Amino acid sequence: MGRVTERRKVIRIRDGAVSTRPDTLVAEEPLEIRLNGKPLAITMRTPGDDFALAAGFLVSEGVLATASDLRNIVYCAGATADGSNTYNVVDVTTAPGVTVPDITLERNVYTTSSCGLCGKASLDAVRTTTRHPIADTPRLRVTPELLAELPDRLRAAQRVFDRTGGLHAAALFDEHGELLDVREDVGRHNAVDKLVGRALQSGNLPLSRTVLMVSGRASFELAQKAVMAGIPVLAAVSAPSSLAVDLAAETGMTLVGFLRGSSMNVYAGEERIALRAAAVRA
Repeated sequence: MGRVTERRKVIRIRDGAVSTRPDTLVAEEPLEIRLNGKPLAITMRTPGDDFALAAGFLVSEGVLATASDLRNIVYCAGATADGSNTYNVVDVTTAPGVTVPDITLERNVYTTSSCGLCGKASLDAVRTTTRHPIADTPRLRVTPELLAELPDRLRAAQRVFDRTGGLHAAALFDEHGELLDVREDVGRHNAVDKLVGRALQSGNLPLSRTVLMVSGRASFELAQKAVMAGIPVLAAVSAPSSLAVDLAAETGMTLVGFLRGSSMNVYAGEERIALRAAAVRA
């Protein structure tokens, strides 16, 4: 199986001094996801948690919603001309009765580590296809002080980032700020898929009492994946996109961006943020 990191020789220049040394880089390899034997998608990812990545991807596609929807996930042998296993092709077999998309050449998609399924879904499509509408009853409530602690807790759990500096991360926290799970990947959307896939495999969907914390920006695709998993709060250290804000407002999700230190912006779902009694100034 592929390694999470690889070593490469670099020329290092520091204050005019030149030296040669090995550097640790995050690995990036393609993963082809097949559904019931048919090619569905290719994503560039960091090897590891590939089965969870495939399962989480299919949650965001609306194919899987519970552990019972999934029969099996295996690596495909014979993916190369000599029949060897590259561990870069997985086949997901769904349980009988699970509706699968019509897989055609037009349907096949290529996802990059930075983009994911850009522009594929609409607000209406996400709202109508999720099988886990956000329904945190009683409503989850978090304080700004708790949210402010999450980036540091996420950073402390990033083991591979410390060695490479080249990975995104996503973490699930409970409503009390306890870390439930964390995944790293060269693609931010892959890190979230790995979290959601692991939750599906463990029978923990929907994630209705959790906060999803991501290390980068809050794009539409990340908001989409959170909604499809029933996550009520998405927090990011950087900016959200306008479409992510629209989706959060449409689906009732709380969206927090620019979460840095004690500062943050709440773009939607402010009713879950336990603000002090002082009036919020416009």
